[in-house]
Amino acid sequence: MRVVVADTGPLNYLVLIGEIDVLPSLFETVYMPAVVRAELRHREALPAVRTWAARLPRWLEVRAVTAAGDDPAWRALDAGERAALALARVLDADLVLMDDRAGVEVVLQQRFAAIGTLGVLDLAARRGLIELRPAIDRHKATNFRYRPEVLDAVLAQHTIRGDGR
Repeated sequence: MRVVVADTGPLNYLVLIGEIDVLPSLFETVYMPAVVRAELRHREALPAVRTWAARLPRWLEVRAVTAAGDDPAWRALDAGERAALALARVLDADLVLMDDRAGVEVVLQQRFAAIGTLGVLDLAARRGLIELRPAIDRHKATNFRYRPEVLDAVLAQHTIRGDGR
């Protein structure tokens, strides 16, 4: 992947489950809008996330962007999602990291590829960077909302291939 833009959700959850360091192994550079950094540093974010966001790694680049989309579909998105989509447009991104289903629908309508936290974990496991089941177990312990059938399908794919651990 050449250009990857991240929304708040995947960064937040990857920090919480201790798997944030898979991103530079998967993607050389990840870009995030300044609005997303502000969300990660917000006083309501969990302390581990705020601490991580205060000292960002070199592989993560923050970019200021104006999220001025006149598309009505953008109105349903939160500020971070709108900014991530706007930055994806500016950078002509190859991939957007986003968990919110409504946000992902808009990303796909704009003809960008998208994956969420589970997709990142799946990709990292396929490349032998993580053990999937323990990462998923830690992910389940967060407040992340997921459809059990999606999670089961991801785990089943790895079990069939013998790398579900």
